[in-house]
Amino acid sequence: MCRHLAYLGPTVPLAALLLDPPHSLLRQSWAPRDMRGGGSVNADGFGVGWYAPGAAAPVRYRRDCPIWTDTALPPLAAATSAGAVLAAVRNATVGMPVTETAAAPFAEGPWLFSHNGVVAGWPDSVAGLAATLPVRDLMTLDAPTDAAFLWALVRHRLRSGADLEKSIVDTAAAVIDAAPASRLNLLLTDGRT
Repeated sequence: MCRHLAYLGPTVPLAALLLDPPHSLLRQSWAPRDMRGGGSVNADGFGVGWYAPGAAAPVRYRRDCPIWTDTALPPLAAATSAGAVLAAVRNATVGMPVTETAAAPFAEGPWLFSHNGVVAGWPDSVAGLAATLPVRDLMTLDAPTDAAFLWALVRHRLRSGADLEKSIVDTAAAVIDAAPASRLNLLLTDGRT
C-alpha cells in the first residue's frame, strides 16, 4: 500500500517533512517495519506537491522510481520551503502501471489529491460510477489506476462547486457503496485547507 502525508502550517523546507525525520516518508518507503505484517516497500514512484508563497496553483514533482534513488530530490527538498505540502510514495497494486503519471499527488488548478489504499474489485466494481463522469475525464485520466479514477470523481465534484470536505466525503461514500471492501485514505488540499 502507498504512504502519504499532508502538511499545513508554518513554512518549512520540504526536506524537514520528506527526508530528515527519523520516520520520514523516505525512510518509510524502504523500511516499513511499523506496518502490520512487515509492510511492503514503496518502490513504484513518488511525488510531492507544494504551494509557493503567493502562487495560485501548486508546484508538483513526480517520478516513476523509488524516492531513495532520485538524486535530484535531496537538493530540491533542501532548497524549497512551503507551508502546504502533499506527498506520497507508491506501491502499485498488481496489474496497475508503474509510470510517473500514476504517482500522487494528482493536481488541477489549486488542488492536490492523494489516495492510499485500494478500490476493491477494480475496475468492474466502480464501472457504474465511471458512467457518471464526463467521457473526456475518463479519456484523459492521468493513468489507468484506481487512484487516478478516484481523483477524477473528486475533481468532478470540485468542478461542480462542492467544497473540499463534501467532495471527499461524497466520493468515499459512493465508492464504498459500490465496492464495500475498498480501503480509502484520501488527502485533498487547496493549499489553505
